[in-house]
Amino acid sequence: MKYYSRRFIKPEHLNPANALFGGQILSWIDEEAAIFAGCQMKSTSIVTKFISEINFITPARQGDVIEFGLELISSGNTSIVVRCEVRNKVTHLPVVCINKMVFVNVDEKGGPMAHGIRASAA
Repeated sequence: MKYYSRRFIKPEHLNPANALFGGQILSWIDEEAAIFAGCQMKSTSIVTKFISEINFITPARQGDVIEFGLELISSGNTSIVVRCEVRNKVTHLPVVCINKMVFVNVDEKGGPMAHGIRASAA
C-alpha cells in the first residue's frame, strides 16, 4: 500500500471526546479514494458506489498528522475496487481501515461507462 496524502488534525475536526470526528475522516477518505480511483481510471467522472465496513481502530487527536494509504484491489469493466487505510504519520498506528470501496466511471447522464483499464487482485 502506498500513502498518498496527509492531513493535520485541527480543533475544528474534533468531536466532543476530543478525537477526530468520524464524519470528518469519512469525508476525507471518500475524497482521497475518489481522486485515487479517478487517476487509476483516467477519468474525472466517477461516483462512489459502495463502502464496506468502516473499522475505527485508534483515535486521532489534535496535532496528529494522518496519512491516507490506498491500493487498487480489482477492476471491472466500469468500476474499480480500492482499499483504504488511514494511519498516524508518526506512530504508524492504523486509525481507520476500509477494505472495499467501489467507484464507477460514469457518462454525462450518470450511467456506467467502460473505463478501459484492466487489473487483477493485488
